[in-house]
Amino acid sequence: MTKISDLPRDLADEVLSRLPVTSLRAIRFTCKKWNTLTKRRSFTKKQIGWEQAEAKKKQEKELEAIMIMNDRVYLMSVNPDGIHKDDDNVESSIKQKGKLISLNGGDQVVISQVYHCDGLLLCITNDNNNSRLVVWNPYFWQTRLIEPRESYHKWDNYALGYGIKKSSCNRSNIILRYLDAFEDMSEMSVEPPTRICQFEIYHFDSNSWMVIEDIPDWNISHFSRGVSLKGMTYWFAQERILPLEEEIEEIPGEIPELREIPSFLLCFDFTTEKFGSLLPLPFQPRFNDTVTLSTIREEKLTVLYHRWDTAWTGIWISNKIEPNAVSWSSLFLPIGRIRPFEPISATFFVDEEKKLAVIFDKRKSIHNPTRNTAYIVGEDGYCKQVDLGESSVHSYCFPVLVCSYVPSCVQI
Repeated sequence: MTKISDLPRDLADEVLSRLPVTSLRAIRFTCKKWNTLTKRRSFTKKQIGWEQAEAKKKQEKELEAIMIMNDRVYLMSVNPDGIHKDDDNVESSIKQKGKLISLNGGDQVVISQVYHCDGLLLCITNDNNNSRLVVWNPYFWQTRLIEPRESYHKWDNYALGYGIKKSSCNRSNIILRYLDAFEDMSEMSVEPPTRICQFEIYHFDSNSWMVIEDIPDWNISHFSRGVSLKGMTYWFAQERILPLEEEIEEIPGEIPELREIPSFLLCFDFTTEKFGSLLPLPFQPRFNDTVTLSTIREEKLTVLYHRWDTAWTGIWISNKIEPNAVSWSSLFLPIGRIRPFEPISATFFVDEEKKLAVIFDKRKSIHNPTRNTAYIVGEDGYCKQVDLGESSVHSYCFPVLVCSYVPSCVQI
């Protein structure tokens, strides 16, 4: 009796390469023959090429995103076509396509943060309260533990990108680690707080860290997650305000929470290994307002602005974006008031053609426990909530949207 595993190699290669990457784990467990076949470079190139071609076909119908929910990484899909057609069944427009099984094939690793660039994931894991830095290529099941130059810190932030080598035009993967915070201080202390400021980059090629001396004098908030675009990372940055700012003169009649703070975008160019110029935003936020960044594929930068006092929310899209230059379109989507959501945690992406945005967050209330929630918003005040399920017990572990995922053939 002929078995499916007895298919000739050429035919098996052609058939298996057209299966989705989420099926790769099951394929490799089927038999040793297929396990060997799917690890060949020729198969990898063929399957990734097929995935990319299929992804382009789906872009007009479906958006895909990587999210953290309940300490695990999931691949989610959103189908904007079905949103307005059937409001009673809007939940079907957002689906969980699968959980990314990783990190030595186990399912017990707690992932608290994840960063994405060009198909690679940079995961911050928490094993027995010890944080570790792991680079992960889900396609190959490859992981790489990154040891610190000295030590990691609980307030560390990261960015994942790549530089272009002038000699060969090849990509060089690089991690940026930055720590810019103030030490915990006693309420009784009269001494000014001590600032901890560390910026360093890790080169995959040399497996080594290098300290960056030329650091920005602008505050990149611990809650401001950078986004990767064309191998570079962009952040929302503000003028630095020291703790216990007693020296700041209070203006009569001004509400401190509504005070405008000079704010910009800041880019780190992984090719030059330097920060770019301060880039203007299409609005001027105040002290407690929220600014969140996202991308449209590898082409445009999008920014969500949420006003703290009125809960008004709007989204803009860049016309041009470079490390030292940016221009913005007019207001892309005035969402208006959107409640309840916790703007400090909200992440989002947009469908430019259909003028829709999907904002991921947690919903909290007395009658409804903390849950992972998606808000689908559009023109003319359209807004629908989609319940993505109960959240983990960790109230600080917010849903984190990274971006669309396309398999990477990069060996780590």
